[in-house]
Amino acid sequence: MEVQEFELIGLSLPNKTSNLNQQSMIDCGNLWQRFEAENIASQIPNKLGEEIYAVYHDYDGDYTQPYAYFIGCKVAKGTLTPTGLSNLTIPKNSYQKIMAKGKMPDCVAEVWVNIWNTNLPRAYAPDFEVYDEQSKDWSNATVAIYLSIK
Repeated sequence: MEVQEFELIGLSLPNKTSNLNQQSMIDCGNLWQRFEAENIASQIPNKLGEEIYAVYHDYDGDYTQPYAYFIGCKVAKGTLTPTGLSNLTIPKNSYQKIMAKGKMPDCVAEVWVNIWNTNLPRAYAPDFEVYDEQSKDWSNATVAIYLSIK
């Protein structure tokens, strides 16, 4: 499926993270805690919905290499980024949509392990997860993962 370009405003990890020694689980988890604790979603202007996007981007190579991580909300094009927040443009790209279902965050982690162990034609352009009404119940969540493909 093709996804058109869109813009996000939210929080960025200050440095790249890596899947080595599960460092990304710690770094990304800490960013989520900050996003929730500081109620970042309420600080984002011109939101185009309540969905929260978690984006893996700026890969140094494949999934074994460092990458950047971002959490935010979709905003109207041209929205000014508030002080203390970051913005990210997701370019138009082809994606394979994969659904994670079950207990959070385990179900999402399991899908990523499956992705890493499958020979999908990954583009290593921005990949993202969408958290919406279906992912509010962490004991039985559904999360859409959009994997950039060639």
